[in-house]
Amino acid sequence: MKLWFAALVAVWAAPVTAECRLALALALDVSSSVDQTEDGLQRRGLAAALIAPEVEAAFFSSDQPVALAVYEWSGRYNQLMVLDWYVIKSPNDLLNAAAIIGRSRRGADNYPTAMGYALGFGAGLLQRAPTCLFHTIDMAGDGENNEGFPPRTAYAEFPLAGVTVNGLVISTSEYEAVADLSGYYRTEVLHGPGAFLELAQGFEDYERAMRRKLERELQPRTIGALVEPAQGRRG
Repeated sequence: MKLWFAALVAVWAAPVTAECRLALALALDVSSSVDQTEDGLQRRGLAAALIAPEVEAAFFSSDQPVALAVYEWSGRYNQLMVLDWYVIKSPNDLLNAAAIIGRSRRGADNYPTAMGYALGFGAGLLQRAPTCLFHTIDMAGDGENNEGFPPRTAYAEFPLAGVTVNGLVISTSEYEAVADLSGYYRTEVLHGPGAFLELAQGFEDYERAMRRKLERELQPRTIGALVEPAQGRRG
């Protein structure tokens, strides 16, 4: 009994080891509501946001690196990798990742908005991520789910417990529609510990909003957050 207890104490006392502190998957909306110009603003905006001084500082605010992946999503069977898992260990790694994203081209342009499938794809992507302390999916979009199962079904059926899903709403119309979409994201999309929403005032504002969001979600978290239970959709 004493040997068993000593072994258990040793396990509890062992430091948490991981390749990185955060596995961050960024999901880009390429549904039919996003035209070619807007898609370009989205990709170039993300590339520019990643190498902004304040975001670079956030990436390297800890000795533990961040693993980054980017994928595009639209219809139920239309999710494609833009950047596969890339562990950002140096400013040069960040520049390379930004260059890949900035040069990328969309794989589809005439499909609806299947958020549940996009989240399911993100869950699978996180399953093959490097071993990280925390896992986050960032859902950017300019509309609500209109094909296939909704986000709440994805949270019930896919391994997303403990995963944080943040949102970036891109407003493209009048105030009431923006308020409705923001409300939808808050009640249906945001998920898990510390989830939050950022708002871009059109695709021209995407870079600023992404820069602000990345700076916030890249801040190192405490190890105590590892045992925080998933809190479901939250505002």
